[in-house]
Amino acid sequence: MTAHDGAGITVDEIATVRTGDKGDTLIVGVVAREGIGFAELVSAITEEAVASHFGLPASRVTRKLLPSLHAMSFELRGMLGQGVTGLGHHDGHGKTLSYHLLAMPVVHRSPAHAPVAR
Repeated sequence: MTAHDGAGITVDEIATVRTGDKGDTLIVGVVAREGIGFAELVSAITEEAVASHFGLPASRVTRKLLPSLHAMSFELRGMLGQGVTGLGHHDGHGKTLSYHLLAMPVVHRSPAHAPVAR
């Protein structure tokens, strides 16, 4: 892959994602891929962008920064409806929603960085 100027890349190219749940809240951990700086990650994946991507009001999304881990955690309140025990569908824990975040387009401006091939 070649260096990007921000056009046509997704979260998947700069981070890995894991999800969990607590009641009706989806918890998403986002960890920078090798070669991605923490500041790049923070500027590319914002609360507002995540809220928009999931169709939520920005007031229901909270981001916690974890700089020593080159990671951040998002809480999406109300994303899981009534929570795991209150839903009848197969993904009450929100595990497949990590893939939805990985597909989110981002603006990433680091001309010196070329994403690592996976």
